[in-house]
Amino acid sequence: MQTNQTVLKRTSNTEPDFKNLISKLDKYLSIVNVLDPLDTAVIAYYNDKPVGCGCFKKFDEQSVEIKRMYVEPELRGLGIASTVLNELEKWAKESGFEYTVLETGLKLDDANALYRKQGYEIIENYGQYAGIKSSVCMKKAL
Repeated sequence: MQTNQTVLKRTSNTEPDFKNLISKLDKYLSIVNVLDPLDTAVIAYYNDKPVGCGCFKKFDEQSVEIKRMYVEPELRGLGIASTVLNELEKWAKESGFEYTVLETGLKLDDANALYRKQGYEIIENYGQYAGIKSSVCMKKAL
Protein backbone atom coordinates (compact mmCIF):
# COMPACT_ATOMS: atom_id res chain seq x y z
CA MET A 1 0.00 0.00 0.00
CA GLN A 2 1.42 3.36 -1.03
CA THR A 3 1.02 6.32 1.30
CA ASN A 4 1.07 9.96 0.30
CA GLN A 5 4.16 11.75 1.44
CA THR A 6 6.08 14.89 0.67
CA VAL A 7 9.82 14.56 0.05
CA LEU A 8 12.10 17.59 -0.29
CA LYS A 9 15.19 17.85 -2.46
CA ARG A 10 17.79 20.59 -2.13
CA THR A 11 19.01 21.52 -5.59
CA SER A 12 19.65 24.48 -7.88
CA ASN A 13 17.23 26.40 -10.02
CA THR A 14 18.71 24.74 -13.11
CA GLU A 15 17.01 21.45 -12.10
CA PRO A 16 14.44 20.55 -14.81
CA ASP A 17 11.66 19.88 -12.28
CA PHE A 18 12.26 23.31 -10.70
CA LYS A 19 12.17 25.01 -14.11
CA ASN A 20 8.93 23.20 -14.99
CA LEU A 21 7.25 24.32 -11.76
CA ILE A 22 8.50 27.88 -12.25
CA SER A 23 7.00 28.01 -15.74
CA LYS A 24 3.67 27.12 -14.14
CA LEU A 25 4.21 29.84 -11.55
CA ASP A 26 4.92 32.35 -14.30
CA LYS A 27 1.69 31.39 -16.03
CA TYR A 28 -0.18 31.68 -12.74
CA LEU A 29 1.23 35.16 -12.09
CA SER A 30 1.03 36.13 -15.77
CA ILE A 31 4.59 37.39 -15.79
CA VAL A 32 7.82 36.39 -17.42
CA ASN A 33 10.92 36.57 -15.27
CA VAL A 34 14.52 35.74 -16.07
CA LEU A 35 15.99 33.13 -13.73
CA ASP A 36 19.32 34.22 -12.32
CA PRO A 37 21.57 31.24 -11.54
CA LEU A 38 21.00 30.17 -7.92
CA ASP A 39 22.16 27.14 -5.95
CA THR A 40 19.51 27.53 -3.27
CA ALA A 41 16.34 25.99 -4.67
CA VAL A 42 14.04 23.43 -3.03
CA ILE A 43 11.61 21.15 -4.84
CA ALA A 44 8.79 19.33 -3.07
CA TYR A 45 7.86 15.92 -4.45
CA TYR A 46 4.50 14.37 -3.61
CA ASN A 47 4.16 10.71 -4.53
CA ASP A 48 7.36 11.10 -6.56
CA LYS A 49 5.90 13.98 -8.62
CA PRO A 50 7.39 17.51 -8.43
CA VAL A 51 4.58 19.65 -7.03
CA GLY A 52 6.10 22.66 -5.30
CA CYS A 53 9.20 24.79 -5.11
CA GLY A 54 10.92 27.87 -3.79
CA CYS A 55 14.38 29.36 -3.60
CA PHE A 56 16.30 32.18 -2.00
CA LYS A 57 19.00 34.61 -2.96
CA LYS A 58 21.22 36.92 -0.96
CA PHE A 59 19.46 40.21 -0.26
CA ASP A 60 22.07 41.89 1.95
CA GLU A 61 24.78 40.80 4.38
CA GLN A 62 22.21 39.62 6.95
CA SER A 63 19.23 38.64 4.80
CA VAL A 64 18.06 36.44 1.96
CA GLU A 65 15.04 37.02 -0.24
CA ILE A 66 12.57 34.17 -0.60
CA LYS A 67 11.64 33.77 -4.27
CA ARG A 68 9.69 31.58 -6.66
CA MET A 69 7.32 29.94 -4.16
CA TYR A 70 4.82 27.72 -5.95
CA VAL A 71 2.63 24.69 -5.25
CA GLU A 72 0.43 22.95 -7.80
CA PRO A 73 -3.14 24.27 -7.32
CA GLU A 74 -4.71 20.85 -6.76
CA LEU A 75 -2.32 20.16 -3.86
CA ARG A 76 -2.59 23.46 -2.03
CA GLY A 77 -3.76 23.24 1.56
CA LEU A 78 -1.68 20.14 2.35
CA GLY A 79 1.16 22.04 4.03
CA ILE A 80 3.57 21.70 1.11
CA ALA A 81 4.24 25.44 0.86
CA SER A 82 4.94 25.64 4.61
CA THR A 83 7.30 22.69 4.34
CA VAL A 84 9.20 24.27 1.44
CA LEU A 85 9.34 27.64 3.20
CA ASN A 86 10.60 26.07 6.43
CA GLU A 87 13.34 24.24 4.50
CA LEU A 88 14.41 27.46 2.77
CA GLU A 89 14.54 29.28 6.10
CA LYS A 90 16.55 26.45 7.66
CA TRP A 91 18.99 26.49 4.73
CA ALA A 92 19.36 30.28 4.93
CA LYS A 93 20.07 30.08 8.67
CA GLU A 94 22.60 27.28 8.09
CA SER A 95 24.24 29.61 5.56
CA GLY A 96 24.70 32.30 8.22
CA PHE A 97 21.81 34.63 7.47
CA GLU A 98 19.66 36.19 10.19
CA TYR A 99 16.57 37.31 8.27
CA THR A 100 14.39 36.51 5.30
CA VAL A 101 12.48 39.04 3.23
CA LEU A 102 9.98 38.45 0.48
CA GLU A 103 7.44 40.09 -1.81
CA THR A 104 4.02 38.79 -2.66
CA GLY A 105 0.97 40.16 -4.38
CA LEU A 106 -1.62 42.04 -2.38
CA LYS A 107 -4.39 39.94 -3.92
CA LEU A 108 -2.70 36.58 -3.26
CA ASP A 109 -4.70 35.87 -0.11
CA ASP A 110 -3.39 32.33 0.38
CA ALA A 111 0.23 33.47 0.11
CA ASN A 112 -0.32 36.36 2.50
CA ALA A 113 -2.01 34.04 5.01
CA LEU A 114 0.82 31.49 4.71
CA TYR A 115 3.52 34.06 5.35
CA ARG A 116 1.69 35.67 8.29
CA LYS A 117 1.09 32.20 9.79
CA GLN A 118 4.82 31.47 9.45
CA GLY A 119 5.75 34.62 11.40
CA TYR A 120 6.39 37.14 8.64
CA GLU A 121 5.64 40.80 9.34
CA ILE A 122 4.76 43.42 6.76
CA ILE A 123 7.52 45.92 6.06
CA GLU A 124 7.86 48.91 3.76
CA ASN A 125 8.11 47.83 0.14
CA TYR A 126 11.76 47.58 -0.86
CA GLY A 127 13.77 47.82 -4.06
CA GLN A 128 11.81 47.28 -7.24
CA TYR A 129 8.58 46.96 -5.20
CA ALA A 130 8.81 50.42 -3.62
CA GLY A 131 5.71 52.39 -4.51
CA ILE A 132 3.94 49.35 -6.04
CA LYS A 133 0.54 49.24 -4.36
CA SER A 134 -0.18 45.69 -5.56
CA SER A 135 2.90 44.35 -3.73
CA VAL A 136 3.29 43.38 -0.08
CA CYS A 137 6.78 43.00 1.37
CA MET A 138 7.49 41.02 4.53
CA LYS A 139 10.39 40.12 6.82
CA LYS A 140 11.12 37.42 9.38
CA ALA A 141 13.95 36.89 11.85
CA LEU A 142 15.49 33.44 11.61
